[in-house]
Amino acid sequence: MVDDTLQRREFLYGATTAGIVGLAGCSSSTGDTSNSPGGGSGGGSGDQSGTGDSGGGELSLRIGTSAGGTKNVGLAVERTVSQHSDKLDYATVESPGYVGTIYRMAQDQFSGGITDNNSLTKALTDRGSFSDKSVDEIPYYGFYAFPYSIYLIARDGTDIETFDDLAGKNVYPAEPGYSTRATTLDVWSQDPTKEIYEQMNIQNMGVGDAPGAMEEGRIDAAIAYGTPGAGYTGWVTEYDARLDVHYVEPTDALKESVATYSGAGSSTISMSDWSMQQDIGTDEVFTWDLEVNYTFTPEANADAVYELCRVVDEHNDVVNEAEAQFNDFESTADMLGSAREKIPVHPGAAKYYKENEAWDESLSVGE
Repeated sequence: MVDDTLQRREFLYGATTAGIVGLAGCSSSTGDTSNSPGGGSGGGSGDQSGTGDSGGGELSLRIGTSAGGTKNVGLAVERTVSQHSDKLDYATVESPGYVGTIYRMAQDQFSGGITDNNSLTKALTDRGSFSDKSVDEIPYYGFYAFPYSIYLIARDGTDIETFDDLAGKNVYPAEPGYSTRATTLDVWSQDPTKEIYEQMNIQNMGVGDAPGAMEEGRIDAAIAYGTPGAGYTGWVTEYDARLDVHYVEPTDALKESVATYSGAGSSTISMSDWSMQQDIGTDEVFTWDLEVNYTFTPEANADAVYELCRVVDEHNDVVNEAEAQFNDFESTADMLGSAREKIPVHPGAAKYYKENEAWDESLSVGE
C-alpha cells in the first residue's frame, strides 16, 4: 500500500525573506543547472530576475513549464498577460517535467511553475523521485490550471468488463515516466485495489508503440486520458481510430482508492461533453484526475502573483480562446478547485481570493 501519511516538513524560504514581499538579497542573476535532477538545462538559464520586482517598478514572474500541452497553456497565459496587464512582465521558461519543475523552483531558478498535485504530495512525503533527493522548499499553491482526467478502456473481444477483470491481463498505464502513469499506479497500488493491481501484467513501452500493440492483442486494457472539453492525448486518439474498445466499469474498491489517495482528484464526466470517435458503451465515465496547478515559490513577489490571478480570472475567456485545455472558471472560487489543506496558498493569491470573497477557510496562507 502506498503510504500517503504526510511527514512533517518545514517550509523554508531561501536565503532571506521579508514577509510576503519578493525575494530580497538575491546576489546572483545566474545559477548552475548542471546538477538539476530533471536532467539537462530545459531552457532554464538560472536567471532569478523574475522572482521579484524588475527594478523599474514593473512586476515580473518567470514560470517554469513542461513541454507539450502544458507549455501551450503557459504560453496562452503569457499572451493574455501581455494583452491585459500593464504592470506584469510574464515569461515562460521550459522546464523538464512536473517533478523537474519542483526541483528547479526549490533551486530558485524561477519564481513559479506549472506542476501537479501528485508530484507535490510526493515532494512533501519524500516518495517517488523525491525519496532519493528531497527538496527543502515546497512551492505554494496559486490556482488550478487544468486536469488530465483518466479512466480505463479494454479491447473488444476480451472478457474485461469491470476493474476486477484486469487481474491476469496485460494492462498499459501509459509510458514509464509519464505523470498520468505514476498517478494511476499510485491509486491502484493502495488497498482495497492492491490485490487486483498485483495480479496485472503491467506493460512498459512508449506511447508511440502502444496503439500497435493493442491492435496486435498484446495489450488488453489501457488508460484513456485528456482534458475534458479539450480532447484526448495523441496516442489515445490513435488507438480510438484503429481498433474497437469499450469502457471498463469502476468497482466500489476503485472509487475508494481514488477517494483516499490525496495525490489525485476524481470526476464523473458525461460522454456528451467528452466523447471518443467511437461509442465505448457508456453515457459517462468515472475518472481519477491528475490535477495540474500554477504554483509559486515563497519568495515570489506577492503583488505579481496577485496580478496574475486577477488577469487569469477576469480574462479567463481570452486564455481559453488561445488554449482550450486551460480551465474554464465559472467563478473565482473555481480557481481553488485543486487546492489542498497541506499545501499553503501563496500570500499574493490568498489576498486576491479574500478580496473577491472566494477564500476557503480550510486552507492556510504561506508565510
